[in-house]
Amino acid sequence: MIICKSEAEISLMRIAGRIVADTHKLLAKAIQPGITTKELDQIAEDYIRSQGAFPSFKGYNGFPASICASVNEELVHGFPSQRKLKEGDIISIDIGAQYQGYHGDSAWTYAVGEISETARKLLEVTERSLFKGIAEAKPDARLYTISHAIQKCVEDEGFSVVREYVGHGIGANLHEEPQIPNYGMPGRGPRLKPGMVLAIEPMVIIGERYVRTLEDNWTVVTVDGSWCAHFEHTVAITEDGYEILTVSET
Repeated sequence: MIICKSEAEISLMRIAGRIVADTHKLLAKAIQPGITTKELDQIAEDYIRSQGAFPSFKGYNGFPASICASVNEELVHGFPSQRKLKEGDIISIDIGAQYQGYHGDSAWTYAVGEISETARKLLEVTERSLFKGIAEAKPDARLYTISHAIQKCVEDEGFSVVREYVGHGIGANLHEEPQIPNYGMPGRGPRLKPGMVLAIEPMVIIGERYVRTLEDNWTVVTVDGSWCAHFEHTVAITEDGYEILTVSET
C-alpha cells in the first residue's frame, strides 16, 4: 500500500530532509585524501544527533553505522572503516535521518581530489539522471515514467543502470511502497498522487550492470570491478508538481 502523507507529516520530513542535506554539506567539506570513512561516519552521526534527530541507518537490520560509505567499485551499503580515502577515489555517501518519527534519505557521490575524466562523467551523468527522473514526479503521472527518464539518460551516455536495487517510498518507515526501479516503460506503474513521498535514487555503473554482495552481507560491488555512482533525493508529490525535501536552507 502506498501511503499519502499529510502536510503535518511532510513538514516533519522537510526537517529530516534538511538535516540530511546539511550533513552532506559537512561531509563534502571533510572529504579529502587521508580521511577515513569511519571519521566521516562520526562527523555525520554527531551532527544528526545535535539536531535532535537519529541516524536512520544505525541498527537498521543490524547495519552498524550512521552512513553508508561506498568507494569506487562499491555501489551501496559500504561499511565505514579505517580505510583512508586516496586522491582520485570517488565515494558514495548515503545518509538517513529520523526526526520525530519521520525519515529523510539522500545519497551523493563525491570526488576525492582530482579524479579521472571518466569518473567525472560518471558523476555528472548519474546526478543528471536523478533530476531527469525528478522532473517526471507530478500528480497523475505514472511511476515508471520516472524510471524510464533515468534509464534513458544513463544509457544514452553508454553507462549501465543497476536492476537489483531500487528507490522506494519513505515516511514513518525508512522503506515503504512503492519500489522505484531505475529502468522501465513510460506511462506504466502506479499513478502518482499529492502526498506521496519518494526516495528516487539512480545507481549507475561505468561497465556492465551486474553486482554482487561481499561476505559481510552488506557491501554491494560491481562484478567487473568498474566504478559506480549513486545519487538520491527524497521528493514529495505536491498538488502541482514536486518538492525536493532533502535540501539545505542555506
